[in-house]
Amino acid sequence: MSLYLFLKWVHILSGVLMVGTGFGLAYFLFFANRSGNLQGQVLVLHLVVRADWWFTTPAVIVQPITGFWMMHLLGLQFSTSWVVAALFLYALAAACWLPVVWLQIQMARIAKAALAQDTPLPARYWHLAKTWEMLGYPAFAAMLAVFYLMVAKPSIF
Repeated sequence: MSLYLFLKWVHILSGVLMVGTGFGLAYFLFFANRSGNLQGQVLVLHLVVRADWWFTTPAVIVQPITGFWMMHLLGLQFSTSWVVAALFLYALAAACWLPVVWLQIQMARIAKAALAQDTPLPARYWHLAKTWEMLGYPAFAAMLAVFYLMVAKPSIF
C-alpha cells in the first residue's frame, strides 16, 4: 500500500470515528436528558466525556495531520477552493466542539452533585445542556459538508 493510500485510509477512518462518535454521543445524551432519569444522565455524561477524550480528540488531531500530508503528496495548494471551504468548515466545527467538551464536563459535575445530594438538576444544568445542543447542530452540519467536499472536490470559486 502506498503512503498516500495509507494516509487516505487513516483520514477516512478518523473522520468516520470523529463524526460517528460525536453523533452517537449526542444521540445518547440528547435522550438521556429527556428521560427524567438522573442516574442515567450521570452515567451517560460520564461515558460521553470519556469517549470524547478517547475517540473524538485523537480523531480531531489526526484529521488535519493526514489531510495536510495528503495535500503535500498530491501537490494541492491551500488556495484550492474546496480545500479552503473544507478548512473553514472544519474550523467552524472545532470552534463549536471545544466549548461542547467544556460544557459536557460541567454538566457531568452538576449532574453527579445533584445525584449525590438527591436534588433535581438546577437551571444552570439545563442552560448548559441547551447551549451544548445548539452548538452540536452547526458542528455536525459543517462536518457533513466537509465530507462532501473531500469526496466531490468541487471547484467552488
